[in-house]
Amino acid sequence: MKRTHNNGQLKLENTNEIVTLKGWVSKKRDLGGLVFIDLRDRFGITQLAFHPESPLYQKTLKIKNEYVLEVTGKVIERSSKNKNIPTGDIEVEVTELIILNTSAQTPLIIQDKTDALEEVRLKYRYLDLRRPILQENFIIRHKASQAVREFLNEEGFLEIETPILTKSTPEGARDYLVPSRINGGEFYALPQSPQIFKQLLMISGFEKYYQIAKCFRDEDLRSDRQPEFTQIDIEVSFMDQDEILDVSERMIKSIMKKVKNVDLVDPFPRITYKQAMDKYGIDKPDTRFDMHLVDITDIAAKTAFTVFTSNIENGGIVKAINVKNGASLYSRKGIDKLTDYVKKFRAKGLAYLKLTNTLAGSIIKFLDEDLQKEIIERTKLEENDLLLIVSDKESVVNQSLGNLRNHIAKEQKLYNDDDYDFLWVIDWPMFEYKEEHGRYFSPHHPFTMVQEQDLHLLKEAPDKALAYCYDLVVQGQELGGGSIRIHQEEVQNQVFDILGISKEEQQQKFGFLLDALKYGTPPHGGIAFGFDRLIMLLVHTENIREVVAFPKTNSAQCLLTQAPSSVSEEQLKELSIKTIK
Repeated sequence: MKRTHNNGQLKLENTNEIVTLKGWVSKKRDLGGLVFIDLRDRFGITQLAFHPESPLYQKTLKIKNEYVLEVTGKVIERSSKNKNIPTGDIEVEVTELIILNTSAQTPLIIQDKTDALEEVRLKYRYLDLRRPILQENFIIRHKASQAVREFLNEEGFLEIETPILTKSTPEGARDYLVPSRINGGEFYALPQSPQIFKQLLMISGFEKYYQIAKCFRDEDLRSDRQPEFTQIDIEVSFMDQDEILDVSERMIKSIMKKVKNVDLVDPFPRITYKQAMDKYGIDKPDTRFDMHLVDITDIAAKTAFTVFTSNIENGGIVKAINVKNGASLYSRKGIDKLTDYVKKFRAKGLAYLKLTNTLAGSIIKFLDEDLQKEIIERTKLEENDLLLIVSDKESVVNQSLGNLRNHIAKEQKLYNDDDYDFLWVIDWPMFEYKEEHGRYFSPHHPFTMVQEQDLHLLKEAPDKALAYCYDLVVQGQELGGGSIRIHQEEVQNQVFDILGISKEEQQQKFGFLLDALKYGTPPHGGIAFGFDRLIMLLVHTENIREVVAFPKTNSAQCLLTQAPSSVSEEQLKELSIKTIK
């Protein structure tokens, strides 16, 4: 029989209607002959009632959780209402019952709260996905993808798919390689992003492109990474940086309004990369709380503390963060734990000062009265505050204190998950020099355009050049990033040279792009947003597996299908591959 309503639909106004419902048994309660069954589908739950005198009563005795039912009956008002569900004012008095399918006892509880281990949940993902809380995540994911398409379509963008089997190019992580049967010994790569193809689409004259694209990176995984992930990929011609930021910002605001009914500030704040590093220590600052990094290098240089002075003489710096009311929050044992934490980021130690009537702490004996006053004034130290100090080279100080700042804020609950602090980080360095490799690297990718006023620095001082580059950051996470692209062959060649990519390698890996740049390439740029991370933000989870339908574990395994798995010798022979055991 045709279903007349879903299980989240019936209200008091439906009283006395004859309805047909279908779904899974979420719960059964037998109250001495009066049986109630909660029937569940993805829309909600409806309570079914079977009275002792009902001819269906005996049939209900064999029904268990997760049986699939079809029922017909009359909607009646409930005597004991449930205000926690939309259908809580009514129940269905069942007159016809068909058991569409039975179910074995499930290895996990199909409820919002389950005690199952994540390994069990992933192995039986199809059961885990029946839980309403997860289904709501994917409803939100669907709404967000529709909101993206609606906005960009209205802005005149074209959705164009790009290849999955492509060429291996250096983009910052290892490629997933796919052997070619037809061309033995040669390999495709799965795309880390559609970067080159979307630039080629601009050269082709499409002007406004987007794609909700699958991307692949063979990298070490964590709670916010998957080997295959999804991004909102955008590229435009004839727009400058401000125009791209504007359309991106309006898209995010449209998504937040349509999916969460949240109105965001207009416009999003903008800070430079240097400001982010100076004030927050990291390039994706969480601005929902203060506790800014304060440079006290000049004060520390006047102390007799050799750890400070020797670091400063060798080009290092000294910075501090002021933990408000931290003196009572952190004992000496607590500070020792914070010291262990910063050591993860190569800091050698953590000095501290507490203001409780007088200033005290691990370095107080090295500070005379005047230096104490300077530190108190510079760091805005007040009664019961805790000052945490790191001295080292600049990169270590920023990274350790920046991460410590976030760690303390999370530990002390200094922010609300419903606070959305979207901001742009702009004016990134064009290159960063890594001493351990002895060469320059691109902070984003090698197709990023240098800022016009810094073109001459490509020859004179590449490390001082700034790029037309931008990241959108929210709640301490990078949500998206992009840049204006290089559209002139000579500039692209110059950048490749600085990055140490040989002429031979340039032609081998990017020859088709360099050739394309010869044929009237328009100025263009773009951005890509992590779609999975956007959904994580919308549903308040730090675990990407909660928003990916069939995710992999941290060791890149699918527990459901047992992938990756071995293949037959015949298959390997066809691909001209031998495995090393």
